[in-house]
Amino acid sequence: MTNEPTPEPDIKLPDTGALGRSMADIAARSQRLVGEWLKRQAAEGVALDPLNVGSAFMAMTAKLLANPSGLVEAQLGLWRDYITLWQNTARRIWSGEEPEPVIAHDPRDKRFADPAWKQNEIFDFIKQSYLLSARYINDVVTQVDGLEPKTAQKVDFYARQFINALSPSNFALTNPEVLRQTRETGGENLVRGLNNLLNDLEQGRGNLRIKMTDTDAFKVGENIAISEGKVVYQNELMQLIQYSPATEEAYARPVLIIPPWINKFYILDLRPKNSLVRYLVSQGHTVFMISWVNPDESLAEKNFDDYMTEGPLAALEAIGKIAGGQPVNAIGYCIGGTLLASTLGYMAATGDNRIASGTFFVTLTDFTEAGEIGVFIDEEQLAMLEDRMTKRGYLEGNEMATTFNMLRANDLIWSFVVNNYLLGKEPFPFDLLYWNSDATRMPRVMHSFYLRNMYQRNLLATPGGINMKGEAIDLGKIKVPLYFLSCREDHIAPWTSTYKGARCFTSAPVRFVLAASGHIAGVINPPEGGKYNHFINDVLPERPEDWLEGATEIAGSWWPDWQRWVTGHSHEKVPARVPGKARGIKAIEDAPGSYVRVKA
Repeated sequence: MTNEPTPEPDIKLPDTGALGRSMADIAARSQRLVGEWLKRQAAEGVALDPLNVGSAFMAMTAKLLANPSGLVEAQLGLWRDYITLWQNTARRIWSGEEPEPVIAHDPRDKRFADPAWKQNEIFDFIKQSYLLSARYINDVVTQVDGLEPKTAQKVDFYARQFINALSPSNFALTNPEVLRQTRETGGENLVRGLNNLLNDLEQGRGNLRIKMTDTDAFKVGENIAISEGKVVYQNELMQLIQYSPATEEAYARPVLIIPPWINKFYILDLRPKNSLVRYLVSQGHTVFMISWVNPDESLAEKNFDDYMTEGPLAALEAIGKIAGGQPVNAIGYCIGGTLLASTLGYMAATGDNRIASGTFFVTLTDFTEAGEIGVFIDEEQLAMLEDRMTKRGYLEGNEMATTFNMLRANDLIWSFVVNNYLLGKEPFPFDLLYWNSDATRMPRVMHSFYLRNMYQRNLLATPGGINMKGEAIDLGKIKVPLYFLSCREDHIAPWTSTYKGARCFTSAPVRFVLAASGHIAGVINPPEGGKYNHFINDVLPERPEDWLEGATEIAGSWWPDWQRWVTGHSHEKVPARVPGKARGIKAIEDAPGSYVRVKA
């Protein structure tokens, strides 16, 4: 028997000199950042509980203590499951058995994709312990009787935020991939991660602005938002882009797209392969796009009326000169769709017929059940938000982005915490996440009106509930054909709520289509990709569940369905319109224009 030498473990020893220099730099930067943060907190008078979470959990605790039997039963169940887990783990370690897990993770959960979470007994125990605790917390907070619905929603939401934050995948000592990387790099990944963290704090001026993609890999107008066209009109709030034709003839009715001003328009023109703009011009449409300004304090007093007047109404005036007075097919995306609905209500009240049809992408018009974003909209939070906006004149774009990211925290927050700060990696270049990070500000007056009158009071769905330029808005008086596109996994505009809103248009012929996937991927789904399905149903019963039960499932993109629908109302064609060639309209600059390039 020969004595084979024991192989050296694959461990890299750190360069102590380089490590010392890195840590000295980190200490200096950290000290400066903490000092700046403390000064800003003192100047802004930050509330101790800005999200008003404490009162919600106090109400839940009171209900639990009033009837503790459910809590005791849940604790006993957790204790029994833990005993079983201990026994199973011991059997795996001492006898090599492979018992069925006490609790299994969702195979779609990327946090536990590393094989060690299943193959290694210790990490499997850690994972199952976490999943059992998460289930226990979730069961306790969701089964409390007697809570006011808004309070119950807030408790449920923040309990899940707490659960997500405590995942063992988020900590270096309990994440097998991080431990493996630390061993292989001699801890360099953690030093790089700390540097990444400080860079993000410096970028956010003391607030953590997690870098989600390689921001140097994309440039608007060069490799994203590259469809050819011209800016043909502009005012304080928007630039109007007319895109170059791709066909010799075009439909007589132009298309006007009203994107959300919470984000920038180029989600609809991200890359040629997934550009809705490219698709529409290839189908023979003259396409106009509103590119909203990124407002600063000088536009603080702009209101919802201004966004209508200087947005779609101003665009219609310019388009009328270019298209010879032809009515347009208008498309509104998200809050752009809410503005479109308000504009159509105003036009119905004033006898304006310049919009021939309206299309709504993932748009809320009835905000009764607006989804989880409602946890951020109560009187206490609105008052705090308005106070902050009054001091600045606007809402910071990154604050709005953080709100939406919290709705999908594991995908849009914690996955990047692990990748950037624990593994010490740079995020992957991804055009969609670049767009998601390219945030815009919200003017004070407009944003307060929107949150209070739409989300909090749901007045748009109430006939006469809101006024636009002095006209009472009644969605039931709109008569033009309407197309509603919603998405089944939408976490921002839940499809059952958008469906309820579609039924507010009682005088209009409405087509409702449900796409698979979420708020972005379900909309930006070109036919060539062959991805996702959609559902159609020619009737609108009262309950969305009944609509879905009677719907027909169609493979692939919904874009061709919309094309058939819109051309079915008018298929007249004219010679293709070239941007900047219409009488009285001079091209200002090339698409995508200058407004979209302004950073928050």
